[in-house]
Amino acid sequence: MLKYCLKRLAFLPFVMFGVTALLFLCLQFLSPEMRASLYIKDPRQLSQLDAVIEKYGLRKPMPIQYALWLKEVAHGDLGYSETAKMPVSEAIRAFFPATFELTLLSFFPIMIVGVYFGVLSAVHRDKFIDHFTRFVAITGYSLPSFVLGLLLLMVFYGKLHWLPPGRYTLETDMLVHSGVFRHWTGLLTFDCLLNAEWEAYVDVTKHMLLPAATLLYVSVALLLRITRSSMLEELSKDYVRTARAKGLPESVIIRKHALANALIPVVTLSSLLFIGLLGGVVITETVFDFPGIGRWGVQAAQQLDVPGVLGSTMLAAFLFVMANLVSDILYAAVDPRIRVGN
Repeated sequence: MLKYCLKRLAFLPFVMFGVTALLFLCLQFLSPEMRASLYIKDPRQLSQLDAVIEKYGLRKPMPIQYALWLKEVAHGDLGYSETAKMPVSEAIRAFFPATFELTLLSFFPIMIVGVYFGVLSAVHRDKFIDHFTRFVAITGYSLPSFVLGLLLLMVFYGKLHWLPPGRYTLETDMLVHSGVFRHWTGLLTFDCLLNAEWEAYVDVTKHMLLPAATLLYVSVALLLRITRSSMLEELSKDYVRTARAKGLPESVIIRKHALANALIPVVTLSSLLFIGLLGGVVITETVFDFPGIGRWGVQAAQQLDVPGVLGSTMLAAFLFVMANLVSDILYAAVDPRIRVGN
């Protein structure tokens, strides 16, 4: 396994090199003056364009520019985001924790519900639970997330006044930005617990429940279908019939034999699902006015905030590469044949 992991990690720098090169080439469509203006925060400082061009070598040959650009990126200088009114690196630190918290709150219920009911549906094929899970999968897969989000807002916020949109209330906002509140991890739910601010913790969690519920219903549909299909395929194979002929309990056959093989495609899908959530679920964050990385990336694109777009894209690309790496490692852990073959 260690050899397999090192072998996969060896390709990571090459992939990231390709991603950063592609991002850099996107900048070449802009003139040196336009690119230099992206580093200037105050419009009154536009007279310093030549100094910025000289500092970042924007008129030098492309390979030299790329090397200088990589050097600046390595030091965390990704430019200034006009959309967020702060440097891109600070914007990522400001918006990414919110998306990460929402991902953690959504992903584990998605996995538990998707795998459990997918297996249950396959084991009880053509029975009530199978028809019910297929109905959930079809409606969740076909229902747009913004429609479901708006319906949930109408019921739980507009009608019942239980679960509001946004990140937190004004009282929690004042507490979070006060000098008393200590930001231990950057994740509000954990920081509220560490600061023993129970009301703020409840408030932050309440604001995440509706987005998490929307992601759960929409995202679990595909996982249900893949798990059910994979499980049905494994249950029809000869080794399952042999195990039953030997008199093994059905629960042992399902858990230790069929499920282990059925999880192989589920592992790949779950890693991509996790990185999709982590990269920012744009529509859900927009509907619920949730200040996540996806919502900021869309706003940056709408306002032609090039540094913001490049920063959010680079983060998404890095997360995608890491997700594929983790997926390969988990894939090898589930299927020993992969470890032997590599």
